[in-house]
Amino acid sequence: MKKVTKGNPGYIRYEQKKRFLITLILFVIPLMIYVTGYLQTKTRLNLFTFVAILGCLPACKSLVGLIMILMQKPVSSEVFEAAKQAAGNLTAGYELTFTTYEYTSPVAALVVCGDHVVCYTQDQKTEPAKLEKHIQKILAANGYPDVQVKVMKEFKNYLQRVRDICKRQEHYREGLAFTPDSRYPDLSRDEVIYHTLLAICL
Repeated sequence: MKKVTKGNPGYIRYEQKKRFLITLILFVIPLMIYVTGYLQTKTRLNLFTFVAILGCLPACKSLVGLIMILMQKPVSSEVFEAAKQAAGNLTAGYELTFTTYEYTSPVAALVVCGDHVVCYTQDQKTEPAKLEKHIQKILAANGYPDVQVKVMKEFKNYLQRVRDICKRQEHYREGLAFTPDSRYPDLSRDEVIYHTLLAICL
């Protein structure tokens, strides 16, 4: 199974397979411990059962993560190709799922340019204003308080907006001061903002 990193198309399917295998293994281990204890002692009342029960805790935690990723939908090849072509050389990400304590918001594609972040979501339940506010809050806490975030549900509007930014990208970066982040000394301002966004995604 070839690894797909977060922000790239195919990430959701990769994570679904990976988390399924990890969850399966985490449940099999305590099951084997329980069976071993039962075969040796002929009773469930033994130390092996206690260890097996404790072993189910990380397995259950992994199951929650599996359920969350199974609920996400991969971006179609058509949407990815169109979004990639529109983005050109802009810093872009795909198949991202932003998480908060209250909800998760899938974003099929996004671009970062200067003080602008533009997102496209296919999920009609997503409330753009809430997601915009959440992203702005995170970026402000990381030293980027003036970033304008726009979440769109219409793919054609998203493509049009991204094409405009791509054509005028120097205008969108004009006058922006940037001190390289010590954690990512080789990354540009756009790339640091993008990595900050990746950190709050599944």
